[in-house]
Amino acid sequence: MAANKSVLVLPGDGIGPEVMEQVRRVMGWFEAKEAVRFEVEEAPVGGACYDAHGVSIQDETMEKALNLDAVLFGAVGGPKWDNVPREHRPEAGLLRLRKDLDLFANLRPAVVMGAMVEASTLKPEVVKGLDIMILRELTSGVYFGEPKGEQTLDDGTVRVVDTQAYTEEEIVRICRVAFELARKRKNKVHCAEKSNVMETGVFWRKVSAEVAKEYPDVEFHHILADNCAMQLIRYPHQFDVIVTDNLFGDILSDEAAMMTGSLGMLPSASLGAPDPVTGSRKAMYEPVHGSAPDIAGEGKANPIAMLLSFGMMLRYSYDLGREADLVEQAAQNVLNEGVRTADIMQDGCTPVSTEEMGNYLLAELDRLTD
Repeated sequence: MAANKSVLVLPGDGIGPEVMEQVRRVMGWFEAKEAVRFEVEEAPVGGACYDAHGVSIQDETMEKALNLDAVLFGAVGGPKWDNVPREHRPEAGLLRLRKDLDLFANLRPAVVMGAMVEASTLKPEVVKGLDIMILRELTSGVYFGEPKGEQTLDDGTVRVVDTQAYTEEEIVRICRVAFELARKRKNKVHCAEKSNVMETGVFWRKVSAEVAKEYPDVEFHHILADNCAMQLIRYPHQFDVIVTDNLFGDILSDEAAMMTGSLGMLPSASLGAPDPVTGSRKAMYEPVHGSAPDIAGEGKANPIAMLLSFGMMLRYSYDLGREADLVEQAAQNVLNEGVRTADIMQDGCTPVSTEEMGNYLLAELDRLTD
């Protein structure tokens, strides 16, 4: 099937360029074997961009992000840039992408593949067959609220302030995404907040309940965020889609990710609102793991999360469901064969480098399409 798809590739820092290289190889495979044409632009971001240009992301890169079909993002950050001014730190580039593209819906799937059950620190009977989706509001809340920063009071006391704030529309739109996702999954939504101690929590509870009335066919539950964290460990199969704010979503999605055995296994998608004319959404895809500077350049990084993020891009931005299924099946099959990078190594399995994992994935794609 012929297709011309534009994508902005931002490898970033640390292991970002290493895992992105394996995805570029898979993109090349699709061009050669499946006639999917990618129009690729590439640019530095994060610390790499700061070193070259004095900012974490250039205005021209943002312009490309606004005009291309999707953004494929590696990872940013590292101790090298710990003392850079806050507005230029590597993470500031990522936050600007999310904010300027209005990528308000962060989809963080937590799926335990059959071959990876033993890799989880939880009992196999707790995580076997796990498939949940954490939906995190991404462009508001405490990470963006104002005022923010350090203040000196009249008596000389230093106080630091962060502000948690949400509008009704910000909550409505993320909740609607949650219910639409649930309809395509197991038809259940939990809204996690802290309505017992936070005014924003009370508001989330109220607004989410109103949105739930629009979806009477979907089972809906409120849950306190701290209880949700506990229940994820105790009995995660009770959940399908969990929708929550920016801060709690950051925490709960990392917790759910580690239940699967490794952050190196999990993708994510960040989506904006549909265009009123075309229906297409601004979107960015990135692995859940960070830049892992301690192993950068050593060939130890697991490229599967980056590959599965590419698969989500095929599915959500390009409507290439068959091709996305191929990517996911190839990853599953390679793991079933016992091929492992260092982060998910198990007794009796075959240890491989980042590039070697890419070789296995390409070979499996060949096998699946022969």
